Amino acid sequence: MIIGIEAQRIFRTKKHGMDMVALELIRNLQRIDKENQYIIFVKPDEDRQVIKESANFRIVELGGGPYPTWEQIALPRAAKKMGCDILHCTSNTAPVFSKVPLVITLHDIIYLESISLLKKGGTWYQKLGNMYRRWVVPPVVKKAKKVITVSHFEKDRINNFFGFDDDRLVAVYNGVGEHFKPVTDTMLLNQVKQTYKLPERFLFFLGNTDPKKNTPNVLKAFARFNETVADKYKLVMLDYEEAALQKILKDIGHPDIRKDIHLTGYVVNTDLPAIISQCEVFLYPSLRESFGIPILEGMACGVPVITSNTSSMPEVAGNAALLVDPNKPEEIWQAMVKLTSDLEARNDFIAKGLIRANDFSWLNMARDVLSLYKDLNPQPQP
Repeated sequence: MIIGIEAQRIFRTKKHGMDMVALELIRNLQRIDKENQYIIFVKPDEDRQVIKESANFRIVELGGGPYPTWEQIALPRAAKKMGCDILHCTSNTAPVFSKVPLVITLHDIIYLESISLLKKGGTWYQKLGNMYRRWVVPPVVKKAKKVITVSHFEKDRINNFFGFDDDRLVAVYNGVGEHFKPVTDTMLLNQVKQTYKLPERFLFFLGNTDPKKNTPNVLKAFARFNETVADKYKLVMLDYEEAALQKILKDIGHPDIRKDIHLTGYVVNTDLPAIISQCEVFLYPSLRESFGIPILEGMACGVPVITSNTSSMPEVAGNAALLVDPNKPEEIWQAMVKLTSDLEARNDFIAKGLIRANDFSWLNMARDVLSLYKDLNPQPQP
């Protein structure tokens, strides 16, 4: 079988969630499948070393303009020309008129539930991207041979929205990278600390400008936290623009806490474990997630995690994180206080988190996806 995998953005230097999922899928399929032939379709960019070709894995760099034209025109033409038996599109969308049978990873359907160009929050780029998904996703879901999503919570949401009457919709859990583990190498810790100018005592918040990341409520909680503790902490945030931060601080009435917030800029994925290992608490109280990989990354690095009691996050965290109502800054604040002052609770969540993170792996994810490919093989191999 010839399997095409859309991995348009994995060569870009600043990779984010769905890019990393696609990359880990490809890497782990290379480990376990030596029989099927794979063609990985990517857009040319700088980071070409993240994956290598092997005997049955070929990388094809496709031009084709911006995301929509690349996906709707260049990708289906290339997949058909190269004789793909199936085309797995990994990031929510896919070619509407593909002549090659489709497998789609539908991470979430937030953009179908509520989206407007006039709605407050988020950037114009994010809003336009969501409008594109709103147009593309319904028709491609209807024609896909398999639709993969990342949690049972999201599977239920998608099923309720589309009303599947067959077994095409499947939940396959994401994993956590093997490099996410407690970092104890003093030299490496110091090197990362200097590179990103990390403060001595800090809480770590992995958020961005997407409204679902709940940045305003986290900042409200942090402002109150630093008002109530004797020894002040810093809040470390990644890849956040100064102007966006200043606006939020002004909107929530706390411009004074800017001095207690440290922006690192973009952090390469391989440096994250050394940063997480040095934080006091890992904050991930999102409003809505389809999975929440960072929850597991924090746990795997041996730090206590605060996350939300909504959507998929309890499913992923189990009893190994402190769950809060993300809409209530006072609950986030109280959780911060608990995990920085109650040593017994802190150690309990750390121990449970290390165990919980071991339940999820990219290798298991790749095995499950490969099984789905084999189910669709039009010509079973002897």
